[in-house]
Amino acid sequence: MVNIFILYGDTNIPLIQSTLDNKSAKKIAVIGGGPSGLMAAEILIGAGLKVDLYDAMPSVGRKFLMAGKGGMNISHAEPFAQFLSRYGERRDCIEPFLTQFTPEDLRNWVHGLGIGTFIGSSGRVFPCDMKAAPLLRAWLHRLRLAGVHFKMRHQWIGIRNDKQPKLEFITPEGNITVTCDAVILALGGGTWKQLGSTGAWVTLLEHQGVQVASLKPSNCGFDVDWSEYFRLKFAGSPLKSVSVSIMNAEGVCIRQQGEFVITENGLEGGVIYSLSALLREEIYKLGSVTLYVDLLPNLTANDLIHKFSKGKGKSSMANYLRKTIGMEGVKSALLREHLSITEFNDTKQLCATIKNCPIKLRATRPLDEAISSAGGVTFEALNEHLMIKTLPGVFCAGEMLDWEAPTGGYLLTACFASGKAAALGVLHRLNGS
Repeated sequence: MVNIFILYGDTNIPLIQSTLDNKSAKKIAVIGGGPSGLMAAEILIGAGLKVDLYDAMPSVGRKFLMAGKGGMNISHAEPFAQFLSRYGERRDCIEPFLTQFTPEDLRNWVHGLGIGTFIGSSGRVFPCDMKAAPLLRAWLHRLRLAGVHFKMRHQWIGIRNDKQPKLEFITPEGNITVTCDAVILALGGGTWKQLGSTGAWVTLLEHQGVQVASLKPSNCGFDVDWSEYFRLKFAGSPLKSVSVSIMNAEGVCIRQQGEFVITENGLEGGVIYSLSALLREEIYKLGSVTLYVDLLPNLTANDLIHKFSKGKGKSSMANYLRKTIGMEGVKSALLREHLSITEFNDTKQLCATIKNCPIKLRATRPLDEAISSAGGVTFEALNEHLMIKTLPGVFCAGEMLDWEAPTGGYLLTACFASGKAAALGVLHRLNGS
């Protein structure tokens, strides 16, 4: 009998009991060195299995490190039911994994690596130093001590599934074939190809008859046809303290407050990412979508009309806006981008546009620029343990599954949780359960 342990804070908590004989340990291949693959490796090595982790890049965790550059947001501390709601249509598919590895479990796991965490004012959870590198270093050190073998510069190019999975890799020393008892694929989505998430696995699995939903950009920016002046003058400018809204397919107005950034090609940023799935699908259906921006959400249209009631006198409209309502810079320019001179000088029209400024989004930015991707191996192609039904012994985890979530720690938490779930699926299969 082998007990599987994972470190939560100062306590070793058994996760599952395995009847595997440690002396004749099975050999497991994990392909992909992101959070999902590393978590799967940790669970499996803790069960006494032999674990080889393969990655095409020279080192693991590259996208994880990139995500930490602006502050390593690992999870979110909101109530669990609300947390689950962030996964939209795939909530029911993701919930079992998050139930067995909750955001609180993830936070305790980080503490077990000797890394403190804190909850920010927005409810987001961060390491105390806000950095990804110390967490990754501590984790890799623990995995190496536990016996995980890291095989870098091994590009997976194929699989044959006879009695046992046979994996084909391109390596610096030439092509090799590896036989193992089970495989966990944790190859990421299709974003940030230079960091290793190329999406090349889609074709490989489709050739094996695996159902894969097309990869699409998620948490992405959108293209807008700005005027040349606006594009050159205001690209990189943030619009803070605004509210944005869109009408969904059911005719319900979805409104969120936050901020976003004007880009050379359009717009991107927090509140845009939170609505990106809805915006993307509307563009796919209709060819474009109009986003409405309330530039001063703390004032009503009547408030604005009252403030403008004295008239501008000899002031220019730009000075009038600045002195009367404190609006200048990119917000003022956005009004000019939409309104004609006549409309700009019409108080009612101006106030209406301040409260409901339309921006036409004509396309998503390319997949490789997105923070994450939607689409992937469909849950219908998997059993309840994340094993591909048509490829016995082959499991999937992380962003290569068909789900998406907004930024805010939701992506990482589900990646960790699905890595654990896939590893437990392997143990379930090897135990003959």
